[in-house]
Amino acid sequence: MADILNNDSFDAQVLGGVGKTVVDFFATWCGPCRMLAPILEEAERDHPEIRFVKVDIDESPELAVKYDVTSVPTLMKFVDGSPAGASVGLLPRDELESFLA
Repeated sequence: MADILNNDSFDAQVLGGVGKTVVDFFATWCGPCRMLAPILEEAERDHPEIRFVKVDIDESPELAVKYDVTSVPTLMKFVDGSPAGASVGLLPRDELESFLA
């Protein structure tokens, strides 16, 4: 299961990371976020080469502002610590696979 990061751990875990990292910006009250969670867990099992992490926007609003997250769920892809794409809303598995590529 993906680690939940906060303001203190985000920079080291994501911006200092090597390879591909997918950040799931979510909220516990968000229905589509709960629907996306098992899809992401499955993708995490199928893609051990990609690191999956989560950021609760209510617990870390500064990160949501910094990355212009205005809707949840928002997925952001980072490659070697640099932003490399974003997707807003619930993604079916096939669209998630395209996003991960």
